[in-house]
Parts: sequence; C-alpha cells; structure tokens
Amino acid sequence: MLLVGASGAGKTTVLHALTGALGDVIAGDVSGQVALGGRLGLLPQDPMDAVVADRIGRDVAFGPENLGLDRDETWRRVDAALAAVRLPYGRLHPTTALSGGEQQRLALAGLLALEPDVMLLDEPTSMLDPVTAAAVRDAVVEVVGDRTMVVVEHRFEPWLEHVQRVVVLDGGAVVHDGSVASFLATDLPGLWMPGAPDPTPLDVDAALVSPGGSVVAPAGEALVVELVTRMLRGTQRTRALDGLDVATRAGRRLALVGASGAGKSTALAALAGLVRPSAGSLMPDLGRLRSKDVPGVLGWVPQDPEHSFVTTRVRDEVATTAQRVGRAVDVDAMLDTLGLAALADAHPFRLSGGEQRRLALAAGLAHRPGLVMLDEPTVGQDRRTWAAVAGWVAAAAREGAAVAVSTHDDALPVDDVVVLERGRRA
Repeated sequence: MLLVGASGAGKTTVLHALTGALGDVIAGDVSGQVALGGRLGLLPQDPMDAVVADRIGRDVAFGPENLGLDRDETWRRVDAALAAVRLPYGRLHPTTALSGGEQQRLALAGLLALEPDVMLLDEPTSMLDPVTAAAVRDAVVEVVGDRTMVVVEHRFEPWLEHVQRVVVLDGGAVVHDGSVASFLATDLPGLWMPGAPDPTPLDVDAALVSPGGSVVAPAGEALVVELVTRMLRGTQRTRALDGLDVATRAGRRLALVGASGAGKSTALAALAGLVRPSAGSLMPDLGRLRSKDVPGVLGWVPQDPEHSFVTTRVRDEVATTAQRVGRAVDVDAMLDTLGLAALADAHPFRLSGGEQRRLALAAGLAHRPGLVMLDEPTVGQDRRTWAAVAGWVAAAAREGAAVAVSTHDDALPVDDVVVLERGRRA
C-alpha cells in the first residue's frame, strides 16, 4: 500500500498508530482500533532515530540479536542487508561518519535484517540520489515478497508499479482509497502526480529575503576535510573532502550535487565556516568569526531540522535569531508564505518532517542574511510547499544574497552546479 498526502496530512502519524507508538505524545483524545498480525518493522522518517550503535555492523545486528537469533544467522542477515541497501563499508565503519542519505540506508538495513511480516516505510528514498534510490527500492521489493508493505513518499511515481492500493490523506482524513488506476484518475493538484510539470516557484516578497547586512560569498581552494570520529575503541579519520575548489557568488544559486555520501553536506558546512578544513584555504574564513557574529552574516538550514530548534513555539522559533541580531522580522508573513500559519503556537517537535524543514528554513533565514546555505531544503515537501521553498531560494538570490544548497532535487532551479564524487569535484 502507498500512503500519500500533502505535508502535514498525517501520514507519519498513521504509521506511528500502526506500531502503537503514539502513546502519550499526542495531545487530545485517541480512539479507534488497530488490528495487526505478525511482527512489525518501522523505518522512521528521521533515520537517526533508528541508530543504536557506533558501528554499522553492530547497529544492523541489534534487531536480529533481540529476536534471539544465533551468531551465524545474525551476521548473515547483517551482511545481506548492508549489501541490499548498497552501503559500501565494512561492519566496523562508524555510524557517525555517514551522510544523511547513508544513514537512511543504514536504518533500512536494520529493518531488512529483521525480516518483519509488516514493513512500514516512512519516506525511505527521500534523501537518496536517483540511482541509489532505484537500487534501494529494488532491494525493498525483493525482500517484501509476500509480506505486507506500507510506504509513505512524496515523490511516489517509482513506487506505483510495486503497490496494489493507494490511500490519500488530507487533513488527517482519508479522501481516496483504491487501486493505482483509480488514484491516477483523480485530480489531486497538491501531489507529485506522474506527468505533471514541475511547480512554478512562489514569488516571495522581497521584504522577507532582502539581505539586512553585507553579502559574503566564500570560496574554498583545494579544501581537504577529515572528519574525526572518537569512540571507546579509538579514533577513526574519514576523508570527506579531498582537494575541492568551490565558490559561492552574490546573487546566484549554487547547487552541490552528487551521490549519497559524496561530500555535499561537508562542503556546505566548510564554506559556512562550521567545519574546519584539514588543509586548503577559505576566503573569507567564516570559521574565524566569533560565534555571536556569525548570524549577522550567515543563514544556515541543516539537513536535520530538529538540530536547529531552540524554543518551544513555532512563532518564537522564527523570531529568535532576527531579534538577537537586531533585524526586523514579519513572523506572520513568513509563516503564511511557508504554509505554517496555522501552526504558529505549536511546539516545533509536534510538526511533521516536511513542516519542520520549512520551520528550520524560516528560523534560519528570518534575519535576512547575505549568505544563505541550505542542506536538502526540499525533502519531504508536496508540490505547494516545494514551490514556497524554491521561491524563497530564488528570491534570496534575486535580492543579492549568495545562496548555496546541497540537493538531490533536479527540479530545483539553480544557476551554478558543482558535482561531487567521493569528496572531489567530478
């Protein structure tokens, strides 16, 4: 079964209800029944929620060990699952040295190793490049066999040939439940329907994005970044960038693209001064700024939006940085533009994954920085919210900001593209 709907429609909540994981986290009343048979396996929307060990082999082994399987069968399943999701590392590779897309594949490997009767997949390929996504999808379909699968995706077209039923949610209610053919015959403009043209980016008001200070456009020359992972068993170094030359430019949108694990997020963080290069030079080097001076220059939106939240209310989250740097902010206009107006008083951690990404964008850019850096900003968005995010990126560059994004999204309009392969410029 394919479960689809706009951002915030309730898809993840349905999966949590199926696993009995709602508990006391939902405010209000919970009623109804869930009838299940067999063992469940859930792939969460945030892959880091599934990581339990410091090495990928031990992480995948956690489930089979809890099933009481013997050592030989456990490691057979671990190796088979890692191969199925195309993770090109040995069992001892640190989980903290994985990219976001690799973490997603690791979480899926942990699920496959369980061989559950019911597989619940929450956006399993949203952070993967097209080639890897296709390979992972094939691996899932092969493992599913005659098991039950419920998959949630926004870019769902490749899954249609692998499902028999499509359920559409809108505002928490089921608005369609039928075959793939009946689903394709419906008129659902907010969804990424097959054959539909890419949405037109929203025309965002210049007052919301026009840089409130100087515009900085960093350039990196022959950058080398070695990520150091410290664990109980010692220290491991992973070379994430190797001799990379890249530059941002005022008034232009730079896209860092490449396969999962190519070094896109590391390159973005290095340009932002958030990761110290092991070798090479940065001009200007934002890493030399005092922490309190960084927001006056930089707008940073991380790949994991929850890492950026510092308040308990959406409205306060948007206003915080702008207030600290003394820049005016129209919170209501920002929330309305990004489709978050109805959630102004909600707790950031109560939002859906796509809503959290848009909130992180609003909070990270409300102070109208001259340097805008976004890590996978369009993941988890429906057509309407994608248009808002893409429009924000375009408007910031139009008003003179230097913009850089790490992305797998071919539909996102950009001006310059740098393709990375194993930490180098391809």
